[in-house]
Amino acid sequence: MILCDTNILIELYRNNTDIVDTVEFIKQENIVISDVTRAELFVGALNKRELQALNKDVNQLTILPIQSTISTMAIELLVKYCLSHNLDFHDALIAATAICHNVELYTLNIKDFIFIPTLKLYHTAHFYS
Repeated sequence: MILCDTNILIELYRNNTDIVDTVEFIKQENIVISDVTRAELFVGALNKRELQALNKDVNQLTILPIQSTISTMAIELLVKYCLSHNLDFHDALIAATAICHNVELYTLNIKDFIFIPTLKLYHTAHFYS
C-alpha cells in the first residue's frame, strides 16, 4: 500500500500526466489516504456539487482513520520538528499515519517530510527531473 498525500490527489484532478501514470502504476487498490487528506480535499471544494463529487471519489479509496497511536506520534513529531523544520500539524498527522501503518508516503512535497528518519517516501522518476 501507498499513502497518497493531498497534493497527489489534487494533481490527479488536474490530470497531471506524471501523477496519473504513477497512480496507474501503483493501482487504485494499493492506494490509501489519511482522514487528513480527505478533510483537506473537502475544505478545498468550491461548491456543494464539487464536494459531492469529491466525496464519491474518495469513498472509493481506503481511508486510514486518525487513531490514538497516530495522534500521539504526530504530537511527538511536532515536538521534534515543528521548530527546526516547520512541520505543521496536518503533515505530522499524515507522516504519523504512514509510519504507524508501515506504508510509503507518496507526496510532491518531499522537503516537508524528508527529515523524518522513520518515514518511508515513495520515489518516482519525476521527482528527480
